[in-house]
Amino acid sequence: MSAQETLPGGRPLLDHVEITLPGALIGVVAGLFATAVAVMAGLPPGVTLALAAGLGVPLALFGAGYCVLLARGVFQVGAVAPMALYWLVGFPLARLIDSYAVAWALGDDTVLGEPLLSFLALQAMLSLGFTIGFLWLHERIAPHWLLRVRGHNPVAASLVERYLEHAAHLDRRRGGPRRGAPRTPSP
Repeated sequence: MSAQETLPGGRPLLDHVEITLPGALIGVVAGLFATAVAVMAGLPPGVTLALAAGLGVPLALFGAGYCVLLARGVFQVGAVAPMALYWLVGFPLARLIDSYAVAWALGDDTVLGEPLLSFLALQAMLSLGFTIGFLWLHERIAPHWLLRVRGHNPVAASLVERYLEHAAHLDRRRGGPRRGAPRTPSP
């Protein structure tokens, strides 16, 4: 893959890859939390590794996908409802992949202990909590990363502008900046 490859919108592919880091990182961290729980539960190393990869990799990919969709304007900055629909699909799929990975590591033919629809329904309900946590983390990590790379990445620069517009909109709704602090980023 060369830096000259572009997406349909005309932006270089590497510019989009660079902005996926915050979302992918959140997915990896979620997988690491699951790994820590597995270690504390005393699960065998193979099962722990399968759980880490089976959950962390899909969540990282879906997190990166969210970042690309945000950059392409599919999602608005800070919007919960569209993101909840995204994770309504993504989180249950990640959990299903995780269940298959753990069953494979155990050498078990039974992947789920309950019917598939029941499993997916429960995971869909849990996805709202993951959505809120993901959004909270993303809104705290991504702007710092985007400010860091905006000088050489036009996709990041565009997203920084959207974040600034969103912050200005929130300030207007509140009646001005809080604590008298200006909302301009440092260079």
